[in-house]
Amino acid sequence: MSRIQACLAALAAKQKKGLIPFITAGDPAPELTVPLMHALVAGGADIIELGVPFSDPMADGPVIQRASERALLHGVGLRDVLQFVREFRSTNSTTPVVLMGYANPIERLGQANFIAQAAADGVDGVLVVDYPPEECEEFAAMMQHSGMDTIFLLAPTSTDERIAQVGKIASGYVYYVSLKGVTGSGSLDLDAVASMIPRIKKHVKIPVGVGFGIRDGATARAIASVSDAVVIGSRIIQELENTPRENAAAAVQAFISGVRDALDA
Repeated sequence: MSRIQACLAALAAKQKKGLIPFITAGDPAPELTVPLMHALVAGGADIIELGVPFSDPMADGPVIQRASERALLHGVGLRDVLQFVREFRSTNSTTPVVLMGYANPIERLGQANFIAQAAADGVDGVLVVDYPPEECEEFAAMMQHSGMDTIFLLAPTSTDERIAQVGKIASGYVYYVSLKGVTGSGSLDLDAVASMIPRIKKHVKIPVGVGFGIRDGATARAIASVSDAVVIGSRIIQELENTPRENAAAAVQAFISGVRDALDA
């Protein structure tokens, strides 16, 4: 059982929902990434999604695009992200870390090389936005062989056939994108999410996390009522944009703590 699977199983046994915050590695500054990861854990995060900066993050809205641009200006790439995870692991051996990003940096490094290094550095899972399930069965198998999970996105437009494809090879959890469009856009329709989750669970036997559009404790709690976990990204990036760097970790911890309290209320 992977660290992600163990984490979500333990939460389910306690009838608790997973809190999965997202930050972009290297934003607002490389030296803040690991302290921010620890702040997320201190605030109550169960799993951390760590964004790998990329020049063309097509699934991301303007907030996370800006975060990627800032990180790239600092020269942060995939090897640096792996180093951040390795440093985080020196004092935290339990909190799962998922790398979220795009295929190009992995392909440049080579899938086998990436998987070997990610496993050695303490990565638990990977969500590659532009790896469609029908084209990466071998990648997912190599990931599982190395003790890591491959996480896939599902969307309101996903057909039953696509959901079933994902269900065959996904592990850890699946990430349901609650809105059409990019991250940080639109407003949540809880009824639409609630009607989609049973469709997904017909084909997917692992936990379902829901993201896009979750902005505070109230929306997180509402989404958690119909899902296994909630993912929050753009709202945390905005918190960082509006906070002096010296206060960044404390601000993020306070925000996540509020969401945690709402989920557990």
